[in-house]
Amino acid sequence: MAAKMYYESDCDRAAIADRKVAILGYGSQGHAHALNLKESGIDVRIGLREGSGSREKAESEGLRVLPISAAAAEADVIMMLMPDTSMADIYSESIAPNLNEGDALFFAHGFNIRFGLIEPPAGVDVCMVAPKGPGHLVRRTYLEGGGVPALIAVENDATGGAKALALAYADAIGGARAGVIETTFTEETETDLFGEQAVLCGGTTALVQAGFETLIEAGYQPEVAYFECLHELKLIVDLMYQEGIAGMRYSISDTAEYGDLTRGPRIVNDATKTEMKKILGEIQDGSFAREWVAEGRGGRENFHQLEVRGKEHPIEQVGAKLRAMMPFINAGRSSVRDASGGQG
Repeated sequence: MAAKMYYESDCDRAAIADRKVAILGYGSQGHAHALNLKESGIDVRIGLREGSGSREKAESEGLRVLPISAAAAEADVIMMLMPDTSMADIYSESIAPNLNEGDALFFAHGFNIRFGLIEPPAGVDVCMVAPKGPGHLVRRTYLEGGGVPALIAVENDATGGAKALALAYADAIGGARAGVIETTFTEETETDLFGEQAVLCGGTTALVQAGFETLIEAGYQPEVAYFECLHELKLIVDLMYQEGIAGMRYSISDTAEYGDLTRGPRIVNDATKTEMKKILGEIQDGSFAREWVAEGRGGRENFHQLEVRGKEHPIEQVGAKLRAMMPFINAGRSSVRDASGGQG
């Protein structure tokens, strides 16, 4: 069954117009939500930990910054936009003591609710508004008069108005301009984690690196291997984004399409799909969540080692050199780090 799409005409901004909203965290999503809400006429304040490097940036953009507990106490709609692994501790220390019956607790990702790391009281609305794009894109499209599609979900409807509130919030950050789809915390969390791990991030980066390594090991020039395995990926992804897989295949050469159709299934084959199912199973049974939370509480030693190993991969050195020769790639654009705000 096709998902129902909600647009601006389906959203009643009155549901959020008189609410006090606290955005907790001022990173990629936090800065976009806060600024878009503010410019939509919503009463917004930012909650940041003591000593946060984001305070100056938030205040310079006209936002009032409070300690997390004070922001939570003052607001009746609290949007949690901190890292997944620190969210539960912050909730216990600073948010739970400040929740009142009828308040609304919002998330942009269902991780902590889906895996039981946060258990809000029964008298509080628990909702999700999850833009399907990074914060800098949520902000940029809003300023351009558009929006990024968003998902909404209601885990607990204590007041009877949770869905209307979620739709109003999604509308106020620009999501209803593009379309809003209703989902559940479970569906959003499990599909989001799977997409990141198996396709969008994990699958793609591993495939690119393996292709690059294969060409280098066969004696080809690193620069040529970079162009073929990484640089030109944007062309293919853009075609798929605009026209779907069939449209991409129509746009490439017959030689490329034949290679796609006959060799692609040899790379991503039954063994790959079997491993994907294992990864999905680890997400569904909570083992990935337990592993990641333990990693965070243990100081992220393995995570940081893997990060460093990735940054030291030869494709990064070759890529940095080649991108420096192509200033047109980022001409007129802020870096993603600059556009996304600081960290909460």
